[in-house]
Amino acid sequence: MNYTAVIAEDEPILRAQLKAKLARIWPELRIVADVGDGEAALEAIDEHRPHLAFLDIQMPEMTGVDVARSLAANRDIRCHVVFVTAFDQYAVEAFDANAVDYVLKPYTDERLTAAVGRLQARLAMVPAPSQDLDALVAHISARLKPASEQLKWIKASVGTQLHLIPIDDVLFFQSDEKYTLVVTRELETLIRTPIKEILDGLDTNKFWQIHRSTIVNATAIDTVSRDFRGQASVKIKGRPETLVVSRPFSHLFKQM
Repeated sequence: MNYTAVIAEDEPILRAQLKAKLARIWPELRIVADVGDGEAALEAIDEHRPHLAFLDIQMPEMTGVDVARSLAANRDIRCHVVFVTAFDQYAVEAFDANAVDYVLKPYTDERLTAAVGRLQARLAMVPAPSQDLDALVAHISARLKPASEQLKWIKASVGTQLHLIPIDDVLFFQSDEKYTLVVTRELETLIRTPIKEILDGLDTNKFWQIHRSTIVNATAIDTVSRDFRGQASVKIKGRPETLVVSRPFSHLFKQM
């Protein structure tokens, strides 16, 4: 059987190197897309439905772990995740113990050949074993850093005053390159905390990322609509904005 794959690696030279080495070591594998960030990876996976996704763990904004987390939530996509990592041998041994497929940087022919052999053996099983992506994400997240404490307050300067905004009061967060807008029913304020850092401290069952730059409080969603192209957008209770849902996160509203 000819398998397909998507590669997501934010360093162009390493991405090209991995693609070239895979073409030589596993010529039957068809790379249907190679991209440089997590959101593009989700879009490519949604479009091509590959058998494999090679995900760099530590990409900016949306990491490989974030991509795997999104795939775990979307039960329509069955894609075997292969993490690309520069972790040391201690961490790699932990991956082995948990049956996590990985490719270690820098990409040596010997190391990649071993990883390909492992993947081919797993995929050749009938039926091919599926990954528990929820457990995989939890495991890798724990290896990346200690479990972060959930946010309870957002610290924001409004004029000369420092406000402590209860996290449950936030309707949505929206970021640009330098600032993140925090919106509640009573106020709007800008903070310098990156949206990725905010997301790491949120309860993702309650706060949903709907775009690379937007996180909404799910309890504050009033309506979800779609245009003639199927593009989803949400309205927040008591707010005039229409917040666009990007394609990689549209599965959150599939039943709506």
